[in-house]
Amino acid sequence: MNTLATGTVETMTVSRKIDTGYVLVKDGQEALLHHNETENDLEMEQQIDVFLYNDKKGNTVATTKLPSIQMDVYGWAEVVEVIPRLGAFVSIGTTKDMLVSKDDLPLFESVWPEQGDKLFVTLGRDQKGKLLAIPATEGIVAREVEAAPSELLNKKVSGTVYLTDKQGSAIITTDNHRGFIHHSERKAEPRIGEFVEGRVIDVKDDGSINVSLLPLKQDSMATDAEAIMHNLQENGGVIPFSDKSDPEDIRGTFQMSKAAFKRALGKLLKEGKIEQREGNTYLK
Repeated sequence: MNTLATGTVETMTVSRKIDTGYVLVKDGQEALLHHNETENDLEMEQQIDVFLYNDKKGNTVATTKLPSIQMDVYGWAEVVEVIPRLGAFVSIGTTKDMLVSKDDLPLFESVWPEQGDKLFVTLGRDQKGKLLAIPATEGIVAREVEAAPSELLNKKVSGTVYLTDKQGSAIITTDNHRGFIHHSERKAEPRIGEFVEGRVIDVKDDGSINVSLLPLKQDSMATDAEAIMHNLQENGGVIPFSDKSDPEDIRGTFQMSKAAFKRALGKLLKEGKIEQREGNTYLK
């Protein structure tokens, strides 16, 4: 029975050379090191560090390209391919890409990662012993991040989403802090693995931060006004909205809060571009 631990780095001894590469041995167990998995010619009895994984046939194979992500060692892995109903393959720095199973991704594929996004993962095994990339849990993230200083309040911040749901999205910032984006502080739900930029609106006692992806009021008013004007032009110069409209209806149509909608309406009214009658807004 093969006892070599795939997903780990092992020190092995070169046993013999064959046409396709080298046979390595440790504790009586063998692994094949293909020629394309090492840059150097090796000598018999030479000891080398290799990363072990299984090929498509289930054989234990080795590579001298040592990944930073291993069993119980976490790191960022770039998404190289996404396959619906299967999951996302990520690069861990070796020639073999690892699968993040759909079971470890969000329920809705609309917020699955895209190629080029990054996931914070470690290596694990499925029930058949096959290597998988496993996203970090909240407990692991809490262990890996650092407490944010209070000076970050109102500062710009960027990071990568590692969790997303109806309540909001969680990120690990580029400075290694945990950030939370409440659903009311984003116009759209970001993908897991997506890189986002925002601003810090609260530094919590536990060292985590709350982040907003929305622009400041004075910056967003012009953008929101443009969105209303565009909607008016697309609908024949009239929309069934006013400053008395339901907040959820406003958010569903314009992806902005009622307060932001009223500020933008006020700007357009002041500029003489619109008028309001009987609960509707008209383009002048």
